[in-house]
Amino acid sequence: MSEGVEWALHSCVNLAWSGPDRAVPAARLAAWHDLPPAYLNKQLQALARAGILTSTPGPRGGFRLTRPLDRITLMDVVAAVEGPEEAFRCAEIRQQGPGGGPAASYAAECAIAHAMGRAELAWRRELAARTLDEIRQQAEQQAPGAPERLRAWLEEAG
Repeated sequence: MSEGVEWALHSCVNLAWSGPDRAVPAARLAAWHDLPPAYLNKQLQALARAGILTSTPGPRGGFRLTRPLDRITLMDVVAAVEGPEEAFRCAEIRQQGPGGGPAASYAAECAIAHAMGRAELAWRRELAARTLDEIRQQAEQQAPGAPERLRAWLEEAG
């Protein structure tokens, strides 16, 4: 999983903390965590294409959440940034080389592909069961002043 997923998740929480009426530019979101603005913008655009964020152009423009955090799952963000493909892709190497060939039987699914598929399903179910609002709540418990610090910092930018 790319670092873009982490950046996108933090950006969603930061947008919630900034307030529903504020559009925050990608460069400003990037500056909060000292991230490369162009790369973060790609992640934010992916979230916008997935309907998680909306983008407003112009000097007062930026990104906003399209719905409350309790209606956005971790899986929503992962799928938006990483795409819907499975993390593990079996290339059927068991059928190649001296171990493969016509004498071997490959009627059954590859045992490794089967195990990885089960793990992938469990991972996706867990991500789909967790909302960004749960993450926000935990973040606020760990750093109670974070939302106010972010809002004050955004106010400094105008």
